[in-house]
Amino acid sequence: MYNDILMNGSKRFVVSMSHPETPGSFAQMGVLFQLEDLKEVSEMTDDAVKYICDHKVVGRVKIHGILNPEVWASRDTYLKVHGTVIDEMGDAEADSSERTVRPGGGDPYQSLLANIGSTKKGSAPREENALKQSFADLVDLQHSLEEDVRFTRASVSTLSVAPGSGEDALWATIRLWQSYTEQRLVARQNELQKEFQEKLLKYLTKEKGVKEEELPSAIGFTDLSPALQEEVKELQKRMAIELQPLVLESTLTMQKLLEAEDHKERVNLLRFFVDEDRKRLGAKKLLQGMFTAGGDNLDEDMSDFKKDTKASEEKKEEEKKSEGGEGGIMFSDDEDAFQ
Repeated sequence: MYNDILMNGSKRFVVSMSHPETPGSFAQMGVLFQLEDLKEVSEMTDDAVKYICDHKVVGRVKIHGILNPEVWASRDTYLKVHGTVIDEMGDAEADSSERTVRPGGGDPYQSLLANIGSTKKGSAPREENALKQSFADLVDLQHSLEEDVRFTRASVSTLSVAPGSGEDALWATIRLWQSYTEQRLVARQNELQKEFQEKLLKYLTKEKGVKEEELPSAIGFTDLSPALQEEVKELQKRMAIELQPLVLESTLTMQKLLEAEDHKERVNLLRFFVDEDRKRLGAKKLLQGMFTAGGDNLDEDMSDFKKDTKASEEKKEEEKKSEGGEGGIMFSDDEDAFQ
């Protein structure tokens, strides 16, 4: 693909998310990469790496069809698509030329969130204020539970919710939210591995007689005791079960936000994700109360949790009514999100 870019001078191509469960299926809405800089480093790396490139995301692309689907199986070349380009101002241009798509290539969303602006349909003060309040409630709960991964209290007053692509734009907050979900994933992974690492250390030092300063940086599976081999298998199963939802949460959240029609819808989507995380922590706080608090305190926590959940639902109902019953957004996994 980059050889073609150098030959024909075209510097733009599409990056689309691949479906997390269905091979060969890609998101209909992708992002438009523009090549900013390219350096050939094949001689320096003995052909291990040919190019080092810098890109900038300049818009979104709605993909209408793949022109050469047969190459997905053969891998002879890259996929080419026909689509509509939507720039950072929200204007759509019908693009009849062939655009290139690199399925699953890198993480387009980090660049997207750093560069692209939302579709400008004007600000949405009520929705933006609701998002700020939901975020503030989440941060308070994170600090009360002393979560390992949490936002700073200062972030509440500096939360960016404006439309557009400036420093105070909503995309900056979306980028922040993406980092948060990724850090939650890393923290949970480390937590699951910690117990096994302690057992492995004990096995090497006590049973194998290895000194701590001589501990190997890596150890083969067959070098482990039968008991530890079973531990590894169970850990892998547990990580697959517990971490997969967090991976999907991070990737599909970004895709939903990318596909939002306008700024208002994007704000409401992000508030939905914030509220869901707040409910998760609310349930965690309630469970902690079952084991650490007396019966009276537990009843109080349960009452507060129910009131908080009821208030959240009533607030959403009021918003639907105020918009004539048609302004509410249904948040569900849409089969058409991937094609």
